[in-house]
Amino acid sequence: MLASPGANAGEQPLEATPEELIDRGYHRLNSALASDVLERVKSCSPVFFERLVVDLLVKMGYGGPEAGHALGKPGDGGIDGVVNEDKLGLDVIYLQAKRWDANVGRPDIQQFAGALHGRHARKGVFLTTSCFTAEAREYAAMIETRIVLIDGKELARLMISHGVGVSTAETYEVKKIDIDYFNEEGT
Repeated sequence: MLASPGANAGEQPLEATPEELIDRGYHRLNSALASDVLERVKSCSPVFFERLVVDLLVKMGYGGPEAGHALGKPGDGGIDGVVNEDKLGLDVIYLQAKRWDANVGRPDIQQFAGALHGRHARKGVFLTTSCFTAEAREYAAMIETRIVLIDGKELARLMISHGVGVSTAETYEVKKIDIDYFNEEGT
């Protein structure tokens, strides 16, 4: 028997159902995997990281198989990658990828916004292995250019969710009674 999350001494512990135990285990496994994924990403080269973020956005459904590419070169003007927003390439999303341990601040977002402005772009995604400061988030929210901020935790979650850099180790099916099948009134 497991104690309920806020159980005080003297209260009766609640028994967890098998489904609850599986769910808890699943969340613990995913949390550990997310930490491992982020550590692995941090150990990769900046060029690999730029390719990874393009792969991620393509896996998320932007553009199609050949719809994005990493720029990965010095003098890229503050743009690390480009992904078509749709399969027809009607609009483009520009990417900035920072494989950092230090937090990303407002000046970094301002530089990216300037790079977007220089390309007459309306949309960008700034991805980092670290975190964004509150000032960076506030600035991104108040400017006209749409910049989506993805920090390290969200990056790892998205990679797992879309199968980038991870593979399925095991699959479990949980079955339940199909009440409709056993409904004798309809026969």
